[in-house]
Amino acid sequence: MEKEQYKQLEQNVTPNPPYFKNVAKAFLVGGLICTIGQAVSLFYMTFFDFTEATVGNPTVATMIFFAMILTGFGLYKKIGQFAGAGSAVPVTGFGNAVISAAIEHRSEGLVLGVGGNLFKLAGSVVLFGVVSAFFIALIKFILVTLGVVSW
Repeated sequence: MEKEQYKQLEQNVTPNPPYFKNVAKAFLVGGLICTIGQAVSLFYMTFFDFTEATVGNPTVATMIFFAMILTGFGLYKKIGQFAGAGSAVPVTGFGNAVISAAIEHRSEGLVLGVGGNLFKLAGSVVLFGVVSAFFIALIKFILVTLGVVSW
């Protein structure tokens, strides 16, 4: 069978993915995660006297904690299979990535297994986050120094 014939056969046999359905599920689940995050923020502002400027960090930490708990019970994987990127893109996806690597390697021990693999996948996220924050701060510093924008 020639390469072109194989390609044609593959296209005929392969079903078309339901793009609209996948996008809708990702949008709904991602929106639900963000709505829960907003509820957590309002909870902290109401009961713990945080302001809009200070509530971000505890909200992010709480959402990551929720994702880690759900991952530990095996529920976040089911959410991810249903929603795709809708569960991976919010900060809860970061929590899932961190704890999944740790759970996967727990049989190797606490230090080499869990500790060594905890940030295996999420380490690149942290690295690129820090590097991009550095370059954004550098660009802002240059623009402020030149008087293009105010501090």
